[in-house]
Parts: sequence; structure tokens; C-alpha cells
Amino acid sequence: FTRMFVQVCLYFYCKCLWRCLKFVVRKLTGQCELQRICYNTKPGAARTMKIEASLKGSKSKRLQTSVNVHPDAIEKTIDDIMELKRINPDINPQLGVSLQACLLQIVGYRNLIAEVEKLRREPYDSENPQHEEMLLKLWKCLKPNSPLKARISKQWCEIGFQGDDPKTDFRGMGLLGLYNLVYFAEWDTEIAQQVLTDSLHPKYREVTKKELSQLSKAEWEKKKFDKAIGYSFAIVGINITDLAYNLLVSGALKTHFYNVAPEAPTLTHFQQTFCYLMHEFHKFWIDEDPLDIMEFNRVREKFYRRILRQLQNPEMALCPHFAASESLINM
Repeated sequence: FTRMFVQVCLYFYCKCLWRCLKFVVRKLTGQCELQRICYNTKPGAARTMKIEASLKGSKSKRLQTSVNVHPDAIEKTIDDIMELKRINPDINPQLGVSLQACLLQIVGYRNLIAEVEKLRREPYDSENPQHEEMLLKLWKCLKPNSPLKARISKQWCEIGFQGDDPKTDFRGMGLLGLYNLVYFAEWDTEIAQQVLTDSLHPKYREVTKKELSQLSKAEWEKKKFDKAIGYSFAIVGINITDLAYNLLVSGALKTHFYNVAPEAPTLTHFQQTFCYLMHEFHKFWIDEDPLDIMEFNRVREKFYRRILRQLQNPEMALCPHFAASESLINM
């Protein structure tokens, strides 16, 4: 009880102290917190996340709810913020522009989560011609020279589905998994086909100089002809969709989207990110060199932690120009 009481007192003390400090800084600089952020922080994730935190942490309900407005109401919301903060828009014209860009990103991110969630919750329906058309498009993009002999066919295993009918594999991620796979196969076809080929026919492991120094001749001869473990392309794609979804709903992807989307992030931005994650996971899988497919969860978790660490950098843009065939991580 004593510890809890101390923590509560400390919380209120810090909260009051912070508000007092903000008041003093405003009096000294003649600028509110929103002005100081916009004028002293360059555009991108660093600025937008500070603006978001400032609005959410405000004691004014009008400012708190400004991050949840409809996109069409953003201009009026900016006017309300300027009025509430007693900021003259004629003297500070750039402030309104900066706040509008930040709010578009903040509101857009929330709407993107809703759009992605809707797709995730929609099950694949084999009676729906649109769903079937998308599935067949996936096959044509990945295997253009191998016609599908029948809708229910063991050929689906060639692109990494588990059985004769892929519809059962979409249960976890719904239509979102299919949307992402089709986007990857259609818009980054060359790389998608290469990743599929490599997943079916993994390359020989490359033995580094360090490994070579630690191996006997017999061990090296054995390892030299030891192939890397492959994986099921489509199933891994659905799994990476789940990974991208978790990054999105947890807020981790705010860093990336606020750096690459000048205004509201869209479903296309999310799908481009998926393509990047698929390509990077493929390289990561080869580098990790797992002993068998049972190590998939371990490798996936390690890859997830690596992406999370990268996204902690406010300057991070996973794929700033979207080229899944290039290594675009800004270390």
C-alpha cells in the first residue's frame, strides 16, 4: 500500500510539475508546445509522434479528440486548435500546414488499422467470384508458364499452400493474406518469383572463413553439400502478413509510415511494407540457416524483434522508395 501511495503521489507531482514547466516555457518563448514542436522538429515520424503525444496528453478535451476526427474535418479542427491556443494564423501560416500534415498521418494511421482489420476479418469465400479471381491471379503471376489444371489441385502445393484447396489456409488472416500475396506477386513479380524458386530449391550454404577455420576437412566436405532448408512460400506469406498486422496495430509501424507517407498512410503503403518484409525475411531465413522447418517460429520471432529494434529509430523508413529487390534499411 505504501509503495502504491508513493507511486500515485509521484505521478501527480510529475504531472503538475510538467504542466508548470510547460507554462513557464510558453511564457519565456511566447510559443505553445505545438509551435515549439513544429518549428524545432523536422517533418516525419519524430514531429508527428510528438504532436500526437502532445494532443493526447492535453488537459483540453477538444485537443484530445482532435486525433480521432474524420479526415474531412481536419481543416476545421486545425482552426479550432489555433483558436484554442490563441495563435494568429496570419502570423503563423506554416504552423497550420504542419499541423494538418501531422493530423492527416495520425488520423490516416487509425483508419488504415480499421481497413486492414476489416480485410483480416473477411473470410475467403470460394462462392465469391472476386475472391476466386484473385486466387487464380496469384497462380498466374507466380507460375505464368504452368497452367493450373483444375481449381482443386495438388499444384497449389507448388506455390506453398498446404493442400489441394488454398481457401483453408486463409483462415488465420482472412482476405488480408490473399491481398498481400497477390500484391507482391503482381507488383514485384520478378522478386516474388525468385523468392518462390529459392523457397522450393534453397541454395547451398556458404561457409564463411570463420566457420572454415573451426571445421575439420571431413566436416567441411559434409557441410559444403548440405542444402539450406526451404519453406512453404504461401504459408510463410500469410505468416508474414500476421507479423505486419501486429506491427501495425501495436503502433510500431507509425515510425515507418510517418516517414514515408507525406499525408495519410494507405493500404498500398501497408502492402508495400509486406513486400519488403517478405524479401527481408527470405534473406534472414537463409542467413539463419535453420536445421529444419520446426525452427520457423524461432526464426520468425528473431526477425520480428529485429524489425521492432529498427522501428525504434525515429528516422527509420523500412522501404522509403519501395523497391523490395533492394536493401533499403537505413541503419
